[in-house]
Amino acid sequence: MRKNDNQAFATQLLVCLLVTFGFGGAIGLGAVWVRHQISVTAKTNRALQSSIAEVKRRLDATATIVESEQSYEALTRRNADWHLGLAPATDTQVVRVTEDPVRRLARRRDRNLFNDGFVPVTFRVARSN
Repeated sequence: MRKNDNQAFATQLLVCLLVTFGFGGAIGLGAVWVRHQISVTAKTNRALQSSIAEVKRRLDATATIVESEQSYEALTRRNADWHLGLAPATDTQVVRVTEDPVRRLARRRDRNLFNDGFVPVTFRVARSN
């Protein structure tokens, strides 16, 4: 009977070692997978950063071109080249709005709200002689 007890202990020990190795291997495989995912994410982030930098560079170049075309000299040159006959704006042509533009536009929009074909009724007091 002693022989069977030793054999049972060895079997239990072997099963525990196999489970421990399997669990350790699974943890190791998970760690490798996580490191791989971190590497893939870092590579994607680097690619995105480089594409964002490229877009910013092109946007800055476009903004520079637009600003150079909106300069006073460029506009007067285009006016003369294309024979547009435009004159520079003066202060009399510019109207400054000092009130709230939202209220002003709402008032302007609603000005004829109640005048859609109806004639307002006016009451006059009749004079008795």
